[in-house]
Amino acid sequence: MLKIAHSPLFCHPLPMGHRFPMAKYDLIPKKLINDGVIRADNLFHPQMLSESEILSTHSNDYWHKLKTGTLSDKEIRKIGLPMSAQLVKRERYITHATYECALYALQYGISLSTSGGTHHGFADHGEGFCVFNDVCVASNLLLQRGQARQILSVDLDVHQGNGNASIMANNPSVFIFSMHGKKNYPFIKPPSDLDIELADGTGDDEYLQILTDTLPNLIKQTNPDIIFYQAGVDVLATDKLGKLSLTMAGCHERDEIVLTTAYQFGVPVVVVMGGGYSDDVNVVVDGHCGVFRVASGLVG
Repeated sequence: MLKIAHSPLFCHPLPMGHRFPMAKYDLIPKKLINDGVIRADNLFHPQMLSESEILSTHSNDYWHKLKTGTLSDKEIRKIGLPMSAQLVKRERYITHATYECALYALQYGISLSTSGGTHHGFADHGEGFCVFNDVCVASNLLLQRGQARQILSVDLDVHQGNGNASIMANNPSVFIFSMHGKKNYPFIKPPSDLDIELADGTGDDEYLQILTDTLPNLIKQTNPDIIFYQAGVDVLATDKLGKLSLTMAGCHERDEIVLTTAYQFGVPVVVVMGGGYSDDVNVVVDGHCGVFRVASGLVG
């Protein structure tokens, strides 16, 4: 059974010319259903993250500012989104969706969210379009509730997950692996457990070979109970913020490598979307849909 979280969007218009493509979140499930990859009954609407669940990972001070709307202008600029109570509410749904996907993955082998991957969220602040950190919250909840013992985060977004690295720096139960552009945001990169930095213009052959050589050994080394896979499509050559040169076929092969490798090792996988900033939103959606096609082929 393939279970896919689709968080409610609410009404949150962005300023004209804003580069964050909110439209993709509605377009991904529509395309998957229209193309026959999934059915409507594969989708589920997640619950909202509770205050105690937020505080499993984020600081009291940061949460107070979010719920009272008292972030400073500087803190809001760092996040990069116009803040509102509706946005905070949406982010609570997105974050809990990743945790619920983890529970489904433990049951069925693979589960995906049509959003998530907010890896620039720190314990005490947000940045880079990220308010909460969904993978870190989900990981902490799994560990605290005895639902996992060891967790592997495979972050293949083009940007290093600085929030992941910071939050999990002293947690031996969560291994953070990030493969990203060396000369890209964030420009200060806290060390992950394993960072592989790629030169601008890295293409399919080099990228896929590094991943193929790295991932199986990493799974053997960490022996995880579950993998969180950040499947950002900002690795595409068409991406405005990416600086790498993967083709669409290469991006989809990347997804196949991750999911089939985890499947061969018998490790459940949660997939979150991460970034994608090509000018044509349809390219972004096509890129994201590839990982759902692979998952559907493995789980049905």
